[in-house]
Amino acid sequence: MVTLMFMKVAKNKYLKDKKMAEVKNYEAVKEIASKHLGTVGGAGYKDTYSPELLVKVPRYLNREGYGLTGEEFKGVDTWNAYEVSAITTKGQPVAGMLKIVCPSDSTHHVESKSIKLYLNSFNMTRMGDTAADCIKGIEARVKRDLDELLETDTTITFYSTIDEANPLSFQGYSDISDIANLDEIDFTSFKSDASQLEGGYKPEVGEEIRFKSNLLRSNCRVTNQPDWGDVFIYMKGDNLPTPDSLAKYIVSHRTVSHFHEEICEMVYAHLTEAFKPEHLMVACLYTRRGGIDINPIRATHSFLIPEFFTNPEYAIAKTLRQ
Repeated sequence: MVTLMFMKVAKNKYLKDKKMAEVKNYEAVKEIASKHLGTVGGAGYKDTYSPELLVKVPRYLNREGYGLTGEEFKGVDTWNAYEVSAITTKGQPVAGMLKIVCPSDSTHHVESKSIKLYLNSFNMTRMGDTAADCIKGIEARVKRDLDELLETDTTITFYSTIDEANPLSFQGYSDISDIANLDEIDFTSFKSDASQLEGGYKPEVGEEIRFKSNLLRSNCRVTNQPDWGDVFIYMKGDNLPTPDSLAKYIVSHRTVSHFHEEICEMVYAHLTEAFKPEHLMVACLYTRRGGIDINPIRATHSFLIPEFFTNPEYAIAKTLRQ
């Protein structure tokens, strides 16, 4: 009896300490990100090159709460910035889209408002004698700044045009809304609730699922503004989630406040813990805000990451809401 009481007290203390650490880390991230996010006025809007605007956020501050170190998965964060422009030495504007690929094993990720302001600061910066020189200058300078800030090796690609023949983002994924009986489900939990997940699903062929859903909604960690996204899940294993339960789980993120990268890793962690899959891939393609869309992907193996996430020859084909 004494042993059981001691174990219960120890467990309660562990849970209390864990919760306190989560709150402390949450507030730490919020303080870092608040340098630009949620502020009003034009103080941060500069139109000449200003790398000091960039803000980095430690990844461990969110991962600790979910028992993650970052070694559990492979992945990247692929950002598409649509409002990138500079000028040549003669004042000719050069405009296009910038694809930024950052490995998930970097110690930090960049805060989204800060990189928006940073990229805006190129607008009246003379980057080369010709348009081609200007593009090379943008790519080189952004890579240098992000590599130094995040202590990693980013891939930066400037697109003046997008090849319409680029491969679609995900082929062969079934929409959960077409499989689950959504009209009959009672959606009652909206706080990232992994208890909604239920196993035992048997696909018609094999032991794997490819599901997608546009029901993903979360909120900005700092401003609480809604973030809309499409989630893509590939899983292979002998225990797979039912479509109904997966739909309830995805919807349960509707009121939580986290960065896009954190949502993706939370989903990955919950699915891993619940089903212990042999193979798992989770990708969250978010709707653009501030001229940037953010597309994190996490997977058990590198070969599960589609080439268009990392290959500079391809831009990610848009989802309906991007």
